[in-house]
Amino acid sequence: MTLVFGAVRPCTPTISKNIVATMHYYYAIANNNNNKRSRSSSLEISCSSLKHGALKRSLATQSAKLGKRWMEFQGLNNWEGLLDPLDDSLRSEILRYGQFVEAAYRSFDFDPESPTYATCLHPRSSLFTRTRVGETGYKITKNLRATCGVQLPRWIDRAPAWLSTQSSWIGYVAVCQDQREIQRLGRRDVVISYRGTATCLEWVENLRANLTNVGPNQLGSMVESGFLSLYTSETAICPSLQKMVRAEIERVIEMYGDEPLSFTITGHSLGAALATLTAYDITTTRENAPMVTVISFGGPRVGNKGFRSQLEKSGTRILRIVNSEDVITKVPGFVFRDDDMASKESVHVAAGISGWVQKCVEDMQWVYADVGQELRLSSKVSPYLNKRDMATCHDLKTYLHLVNGL
Repeated sequence: MTLVFGAVRPCTPTISKNIVATMHYYYAIANNNNNKRSRSSSLEISCSSLKHGALKRSLATQSAKLGKRWMEFQGLNNWEGLLDPLDDSLRSEILRYGQFVEAAYRSFDFDPESPTYATCLHPRSSLFTRTRVGETGYKITKNLRATCGVQLPRWIDRAPAWLSTQSSWIGYVAVCQDQREIQRLGRRDVVISYRGTATCLEWVENLRANLTNVGPNQLGSMVESGFLSLYTSETAICPSLQKMVRAEIERVIEMYGDEPLSFTITGHSLGAALATLTAYDITTTRENAPMVTVISFGGPRVGNKGFRSQLEKSGTRILRIVNSEDVITKVPGFVFRDDDMASKESVHVAAGISGWVQKCVEDMQWVYADVGQELRLSSKVSPYLNKRDMATCHDLKTYLHLVNGL
C-alpha cells in the first residue's frame, strides 16, 4: 500500500478558515524548497556537464543520427532498445527538454511579497537568455496560466498573496524557428513546458486525490480531481489552461501543418501531470494530430486504467522518468497488479491487501494506473546526492544529474 493524498468528493470544494493553518504549512514547505532552489549549495550535485555549452556540443555530435530517426526518439516504438542502456542521443534530448522545464522554474516569481508574485519574471523574447538556458533555436509564442478551481470565501481578498492567488503563470509554448535546429531534429518541434507546484492553492489542488471523469463523453476515463481542475478552471479575466493550449495548438498547426511537426510536452512534478493531461486533450479531441510525446520528470500518477487505455489508443507517447527514491512518483492512490499493466516491472503493488479492502479503495475512486514507458533512476547510484532528503530526491536538478550520469 502506498501513501495516499487527502481526497474530497468531486464537487466544487470550498476553503474555510479551519484549513488555512494547513495551507500555511504547505506554503512554508514550498517556500523553503524554493529558497533551496535559488542557492547553488542546496543540492550536493556536480552538474558542470549540464551547462548549455557542454549540452550543445553533445547535441551536435548526435545531429545526423537524430535527424534520420526522430520519430523513434519521440517514442514511435515506445523507446524500445533505447533505454537500457540509455542511448546517448536520447539522453541528450531528455536533458535538452529538462532545460526547458528548468527555464520555467527560473522564470517564475516565487516571492509572495513581490507585486509580480506568481507571474513570469521575463518577457518571452529574452526568457531563455535571462534564465541562462542560452540559444535554443526556439521562440516562445505563448505564456500559459493555470487556475485553481477551489471556491474561495469572500474573506480571501484580505488574505496575503501566497494564500489568495488563484491564477498563476505555469509555463509556455515554444516553437522551433532555427532552420539548422529544424534540420537536426528532422522536423519542426513545438515544446509545451510546465513547472511544478509553487503556490498554496496549487498545493490544495494536489491534495484532491479522488478520481473524476475527464469529460461527460469519456466515461470510464478518470483522472485526479485537482489536476483536472487546474487544467480546466477559469475566471472572468483568465481563460483556462486548456483553452489557452487548444487555441495555440490550432494556431501553430494552421501555420506549420504542411511540414513535419511534433508536439513535445514536458514538465516536472505537477507539471508532469499537466503535461500528461495536455497530451491526452490533444490526441483525443483532434483528428490527425501531429505526433505528441510527453517527457515527464518526477510526476505523480494522473489517472486510472481507463485513462491509460485511451492514451494508448490515441497513440500518445509518454516517457515517464522516475527516481526510485522519489515518493511523489508513488502517489496518489493505489496500484493493483493485473495482466494489463503498461510496464509490469515498474508497478508499485499494494501487496497483501484483501479483496474487500481493494473493493473499498475502488469504490472511493483511489485506484490509479501508471502510464507510458518508464525510465527508472535511483539516487543511490550517485555519490553526490543526499539519499535521505525527500526534497533532493524530487528536485528537477537531481533528475537531470541522474540522467546525465546514467
